[in-house]
Amino acid sequence: MPAAMAGGTGGAGGGGGRALDCRSFWKAGAFESASAPSREFHDALEAGDFDRARVHPKFLHTNATSHKWAFGAIAELLDNAVDEICNGATFIKVDKSVNLKDNSTMLVFQDDGGGMDPEGVRRCMSLGFSTKKSKKTIGQYGNGFKTSTMRLGADAIVFTRANRGSNVTLSIGLLSYTFLRRTMKDDIVVPMLDFKIQDGHIVPLVYGSQGDWDSSLKIILEWSPFSSKEELLQQFKDIVSHGTKDILLRDQDKASGGVTKAQKEIVQQHISHRLRFSLRAYTSILYLKKFENFQIILRGKPVEQIRIADELKFKKLVTYKPQVAHDSQVVSVKVDVGFAKEAPVLGIFGMNVYHKNRLIMPFWKVLQEGSSRGRSVVGVLEANFIEPAHDKQDFERTPLFIRLEAKLRQIILDYWKEKCHLIGYQPVDPQLRSQYKAALKDSGNPGPKSQQKASTSRRTGGHTSNLLPETYDDTEVIGLTANGSGSRVRSFGQAQENSMEPVGLDENSVDIGSEGALDPYIMEKLSEENIGLFTRREELRQRDTQLRQTVGELEQQLAETKRKCAQLADDLRIRKSQQQQQPPYI
Repeated sequence: MPAAMAGGTGGAGGGGGRALDCRSFWKAGAFESASAPSREFHDALEAGDFDRARVHPKFLHTNATSHKWAFGAIAELLDNAVDEICNGATFIKVDKSVNLKDNSTMLVFQDDGGGMDPEGVRRCMSLGFSTKKSKKTIGQYGNGFKTSTMRLGADAIVFTRANRGSNVTLSIGLLSYTFLRRTMKDDIVVPMLDFKIQDGHIVPLVYGSQGDWDSSLKIILEWSPFSSKEELLQQFKDIVSHGTKDILLRDQDKASGGVTKAQKEIVQQHISHRLRFSLRAYTSILYLKKFENFQIILRGKPVEQIRIADELKFKKLVTYKPQVAHDSQVVSVKVDVGFAKEAPVLGIFGMNVYHKNRLIMPFWKVLQEGSSRGRSVVGVLEANFIEPAHDKQDFERTPLFIRLEAKLRQIILDYWKEKCHLIGYQPVDPQLRSQYKAALKDSGNPGPKSQQKASTSRRTGGHTSNLLPETYDDTEVIGLTANGSGSRVRSFGQAQENSMEPVGLDENSVDIGSEGALDPYIMEKLSEENIGLFTRREELRQRDTQLRQTVGELEQQLAETKRKCAQLADDLRIRKSQQQQQPPYI
């Protein structure tokens, strides 16, 4: 189902010299227009009750403001395709194209789902109508298409093909704020065109009168990027991708955090920063579970999905049972929590909260910024027991949500208290801190000026593991390794048991003093190691790209050599056959 809409400062629906100063929905101007509608369009629209969906334009404008972030609007359209996986969808393509009428930019979305029949496309273009009642589908309000398309551009045109048994239908719908504004409509008029396949030919499918159908065609050709019926029907064919890589927002935020240039580069490369302006980065973590037979193809290149939980070190699995309604079933939520792999250089922290497999709040800061507690701690959970807001970028502020926020805050604080020494901070627990200092003293570490390199490792039950048991009050043995001397520091005790019940959730009531201070020697060494690893990773990526190119060239050469060998073999067989047919020489 391809859909195209205006984006940026250009438009996708203008034509015939009807150019606006700006086709962006936010800058297209107030709905009231000084220009009067032409008599021709007035007669075409008001004379008969021709095929259309009706919603007041003020509702259209109000709903468009619910999306404050362009990528959030794009995610709504991706959700529609993901919901079609159950109907056989295998991809959703996002690309850009050019409106040949005015050379403006258009965004194009195309999927291979079940499509919509004429009734379905009218429901899609009607406000607040939804047939998605499944507990597994993401969409449920019937509002996402209207809000998202009008957030991305002033005009949207939909092409959809449906196979219902032996009936094959093609439908086109135009949702154009430009058209509504220029013709001063007091309700949203969405002209629709329907076709059917009959004896192998595409013929008009008329539900009202032929005059109404012709009027819809005339409006669509006037206000869409297409100038003829043949151009419209051409859009139902597969759209060829362009092979470029990403869609970026112009106003990229500058990366914060990091002291040196190399550290800032690590921050800029992290997904928590790139998702704000890179659509590829955002969509790579948009869904919690990886798809098996479905791809998001962005500008011709598939998006590689990333599980944030796989990018954590010293990971721990926490079980949380929220108190939902008394008559409801018991809910159990698994929370993956750990340090970012770049810790402690990377100071990013926060919880990534999903709902029905869809990311709602990325890197949600449940702790106050500026404190060392919780630094580099990242968590992942799927919270299906609370309802997201209509734009799917936040949750409804209910008491249940407030309790979740308090619980996640406590989980991070407890995790930090238990494991902060693993990334170079002094242990928070007094007993653990004294044992930690004693272990460093026994290992002969003279302090920050020493040239030895210290690193950490952890063992559980004698086996190396990054995932602790599925409890919140586990115990473990911590071991430190002195890489510089090659000797192993003996284990210095067990972590204190922690309760799942939130105790002292008020951050200001906890006085940590110097307990959260970072050992400058360990910080420096870990920073050097992280920078070295980051540089090495980039070198390996470049090497991998070069090797792939070399392999591709060798495969082409091999194919060419095989072709030549086959041709020589054929020539040889022909010559032998000719020699056998010649009479013997006398």
